[in-house]
Amino acid sequence: MQPALPPALNEDKPIVSYSPQVASIHRPKMIFASPLRGSHDSLVRQNERAEADALERIQDDADLNDRIARGMLVPVPTSGSLTVNGNLPEDRRYCRPWTATFLRDLARAHQTQFYTSLEVSSAVRTVEYQKRLIGINGNAAAAEGDIVSPHVTGATIDIAKSGMSRRELAWMRVHLLTIQNAGKIDVEEEFHQACFHITVYKSYSPDQAAPIPHKHAIPSPPATNVDDQPPPDEADSEGL
Repeated sequence: MQPALPPALNEDKPIVSYSPQVASIHRPKMIFASPLRGSHDSLVRQNERAEADALERIQDDADLNDRIARGMLVPVPTSGSLTVNGNLPEDRRYCRPWTATFLRDLARAHQTQFYTSLEVSSAVRTVEYQKRLIGINGNAAAAEGDIVSPHVTGATIDIAKSGMSRRELAWMRVHLLTIQNAGKIDVEEEFHQACFHITVYKSYSPDQAAPIPHKHAIPSPPATNVDDQPPPDEADSEGL
């Protein structure tokens, strides 16, 4: 049975969030819709949770395509309620299976409230790509070391804030904070790239943690020069 969808927002009522992942017999409490600002502690926690979930860092395009072929990464689930930034390369439009489930749930709930779609501005990255991104995006997290961008695990996606109304932003903050407080995700709201940076943990959808093997491997794309840089418009759309 599908979980009940959130009721439509009413301008005269406080903003509350309902999540299919967080069931309660109590009436929802009002949560102030303050920006979900990131912190070093949050980035450390995302790395610790990735290690606890046994998520390896995806090194390069060959590694990326191998994981796609083995079903460890799945396409971002685009639909009438979820789109992908047109500047994002085709082989970067992938994420972990439980992240895809989260995106479907979030997009469906958001569309029910506002009748508009969400946009994914960034998803999986490789360590090789993150190194190049650092050179042109001062907000990008490290690619190597103990604390790195969780995008290199495939569990993290960015949702663009551009074009969102104040009511949408408030709803997103409350809805995401509710799921974060349940320990299912970590959220960092970015302002330079204007996005919600969201790392989704296996616990969001435990039954999807195991990869589904593919019958045929996807061939690796032509080799690229590691000194090549992402196009400026693509780099501008990607955060941590």
